[in-house]
Amino acid sequence: MKVAVAGCCHGALDKMYETLELLQRRHNVRPDLLLCCGDFQAVRNEADLRCMAVPAKYRHMQTFYRYYSGEKKAPVLTVFIGGNHEASNHLQELPYGGWVAPDIYYLGYAGVVRFRGVRIGGISGIFKSHDYRKGHFECPPYNQQTIRSAYHVRNIEVFKLKQLKRPIDIFMSHDWPRSIYHYGNKKQLLKMKSFFRQEVESNTLGSPAASELLQHLKPTYWFSAHLHVKFAAFMQHETNSKEELPKATKFLALDKCLPHRDFLQIIDVEHDPNAGDSLEYDAEWIAVLKATNSLVNVTQSSWNMPEKNGLHAKWDYSVTEEAIKEVLEELNHDLKIPCNFTLTAACYDPSKPQKNMEPVHTINPQTTEFCAQFGLTDINSRIQQAKEEGSGRGECEDGEEEEMDSTGSAEEPSEYNTDNSGLSSFNPDEIMLDEEGGDEDLSTCSVDPSPDHPPEFSTSFSDIRIMPDSMAVSSDDAMDSNNEELEKSGGSKQVEEKSSTERSLKRIGGDENGNSSVKKIKRRNQAIYAAEDEDK
Repeated sequence: MKVAVAGCCHGALDKMYETLELLQRRHNVRPDLLLCCGDFQAVRNEADLRCMAVPAKYRHMQTFYRYYSGEKKAPVLTVFIGGNHEASNHLQELPYGGWVAPDIYYLGYAGVVRFRGVRIGGISGIFKSHDYRKGHFECPPYNQQTIRSAYHVRNIEVFKLKQLKRPIDIFMSHDWPRSIYHYGNKKQLLKMKSFFRQEVESNTLGSPAASELLQHLKPTYWFSAHLHVKFAAFMQHETNSKEELPKATKFLALDKCLPHRDFLQIIDVEHDPNAGDSLEYDAEWIAVLKATNSLVNVTQSSWNMPEKNGLHAKWDYSVTEEAIKEVLEELNHDLKIPCNFTLTAACYDPSKPQKNMEPVHTINPQTTEFCAQFGLTDINSRIQQAKEEGSGRGECEDGEEEEMDSTGSAEEPSEYNTDNSGLSSFNPDEIMLDEEGGDEDLSTCSVDPSPDHPPEFSTSFSDIRIMPDSMAVSSDDAMDSNNEELEKSGGSKQVEEKSSTERSLKRIGGDENGNSSVKKIKRRNQAIYAAEDEDK
């Protein structure tokens, strides 16, 4: 089947779907499924805009609300993960995944589903070491800290995914797995994005948690976004035994969804021709959720996941075939995900703007039903309960944090270096631009340009690429033009050449006080996002 993969959507659903429809009209190529690798921006109203950790100049309503209200319908089944520019209050309603609109499915904090026999997994958010071991404690209304920490990856989601044993066909993450740039044309990447050089050379660009998952899951495809540049890599995995067959992952990072950007990719994926056209639960994943339910944490306390280190009575939460069989029996072997989308918030009305609408903590009926069916903890209900009892230590109450592991014993060393090369104290992924300070008023929101008067642009086929059957990418810097050759080989179909070139960027050195890393990070964000204003 044909699968379309998109990078950062940034709420431009109309643009994304129009591009797919144009592809069908001109080339008779109709994808069966669309995957989006984060920054989807499922914004329903003005309150949702307040929950996006972006400067006011980037808070625009865009067009998702039209699909939420039913005014429009997605022309293809769409599955997405969260990034770091999301309406976090909306996605938080669905920690285990669910429908944000008809035919638009969110995978949750982490999740695995099936479509036509193809196993698709993903993890939402971006990695930050200082929040990695905390629970999902945040709830709206957010403050200056929790509006960011709400989308930071947690160790429990990585731990759950590492319990999977069965092969994964496709996996999505928003930020790149750390070190993946060493398996593609790194020289070409740094030629396009020279401000990545210091992080690439120090091996601090990307997520160490995603890298760990990549080495464990070894999916056939891994798709990412976040850095607003297209990059392909090919990673040959080491085998653990002589009996194990060699595995390799084809990695692809996508650009953001804007005119004249290469943001969309079409790939052919082997599927089960006898499988139905409905999105389905994955039985092993459901069994893992049940097995790890006791590990759910909704406090700010830092917990390490169970390890085989003498401190935990149990550390292996992978599931048996019997446990998977029990899940199938519970569902009467009907894995179809119910189409139970429900409106949980008022929808934006362009004729009646409500700029002072406040976000509220909502319990979504989809999550309630899912948790009741499989005997899982409703994370939002647990947070709400803690608030009501006055015993919660999350966003709604201040208090000192305790460093505890999952057994309640003293803190164990974190699995990752919390220094993170100076990046953990400064968030490079939050669009910190010179004219937009970190202390801006997060209550400010804008709905301009109105979706009824969108910026004018014509759909261009510079936005689409057809991926070749083989992604034979050389290791490291073998060829300057490796990415270009990759797109031309194996029957790759480039519909239209890009019409714009990358801006040249002036490197900024460090000052006498050693602030080079902060300047470097600001420079990276300026370069990544400055093009957005130009494209508009």
